[in-house]
Amino acid sequence: MSLKITVIGTGYLGATHAAAMAELGFEVLGLDVVPEKIAMLQRGEVPMYEPGLEDLLRKHVAGIEGSTGRLRFTMDFAEVGAFGDVHFVCVNTPQRHGEYAADMSYVDSAIASLAPHLPGPTLVVGKSTVPVGSADRLATYLAEHAPAGADAELAWNPEFLREGFAVGDTLHPDRIVVGVRSERAEKLLREVYATPVGEGTPFVVTDFPTAELVKTSANSFLATKISFINAMAEVCEAAGGDVVKLAEAIGYDDRIGRKFLRAGIGFGGGCLPKDIRAFLARAGELGADQALSFLREIDSINMRQRGQMVELAREALGGGSFLGKRVAVLGASFKPDSDDVRDSPALNVAGQIHLQGGQVTVYDPKGMGNARQVFPTLGYADSAVEAVRGADVVLHLTEWQEFRELDPAALGEVAATRLILDGRNALDPEVWRKAGWSFRAMGRPTA
Repeated sequence: MSLKITVIGTGYLGATHAAAMAELGFEVLGLDVVPEKIAMLQRGEVPMYEPGLEDLLRKHVAGIEGSTGRLRFTMDFAEVGAFGDVHFVCVNTPQRHGEYAADMSYVDSAIASLAPHLPGPTLVVGKSTVPVGSADRLATYLAEHAPAGADAELAWNPEFLREGFAVGDTLHPDRIVVGVRSERAEKLLREVYATPVGEGTPFVVTDFPTAELVKTSANSFLATKISFINAMAEVCEAAGGDVVKLAEAIGYDDRIGRKFLRAGIGFGGGCLPKDIRAFLARAGELGADQALSFLREIDSINMRQRGQMVELAREALGGGSFLGKRVAVLGASFKPDSDDVRDSPALNVAGQIHLQGGQVTVYDPKGMGNARQVFPTLGYADSAVEAVRGADVVLHLTEWQEFRELDPAALGEVAATRLILDGRNALDPEVWRKAGWSFRAMGRPTA
């Protein structure tokens, strides 16, 4: 008999996981507590921009013409409990308000709502990013509150999705990590992931704490690499060096590698910033805070980049006030191929300049709706050309392909001043300078 799978929480992670499980051939039931979200998903629509996800949903959501019908949605935990052999918990763990620690209330609520509806042997699988020690606590809770008792098992299976690549990362992951306490749990998860494992994806079996630590460790390493090259950009600014050439040179060392070595205004989004802060908080609770003290500096370097971009813009405009200056900002999402503006460096820079009196106009290919909700007082344009019209300076802050393909000559016709600052080191200086632009990039004072 084929396994039946449920996915609790249908946000970015859950919607992707549910669609991917249906693509792998399973009958899937997704649950959320937000009626509007369920209604959208039942129409085959997603509440966020993620390349390929809507097509995958429409291929499988029941009731859509031509779909496999393998994917349905509900708001009823009793239906989920009766339906599933394996229940994936994919709810959010945001930063707790006013603290570094993770807010576990959504995970705790999901487990508490599910437990009473588990009468027989079942496997509950956490995918959310949680503080180490959470799985042990939740496993105890499940055993005590599910009618099945100890037969309601828990496993932990961290997600490694990259926004913009989530569908591919789910169907063809670079590794699968499972924290389990029994051969049965391991066997069930091997069955769930048989297709990617058969394609060669490594399947790493660990204990609970290690599985919980893998995601936060990976994100901490990536954050460290990004902040390292941004620290080198600061040194290059002071010394007259070129951080792009520096990154190229050290990237040829295969112990270092070339990925995540593009200096700029730093990382943002819903994962890296809150995950490293939650890791710091949990290490403190465990008495291991000194081991992660370097992450405070990583966070500090990252946040400092935003202020440095603002100062670079001020210098470019003559070093005085932003009052009366028109500033075009290309980019609102925290990274390309996403409409996610959570903790976006681009929007943060735009907001700082606006608060200092600048007339800021923002354009982003996908993030405009979300940006307007976060910063309604900024100006918004429907195209890059309209954003740049009349601008005294242009700031390139999210490295969308659309921005790399812009025609500098055409933009120059509408700008008040041909002055561009590249906050992502993703544009070609020569192309812009040939079109008459003054070009400046972070960490490249002489390039």
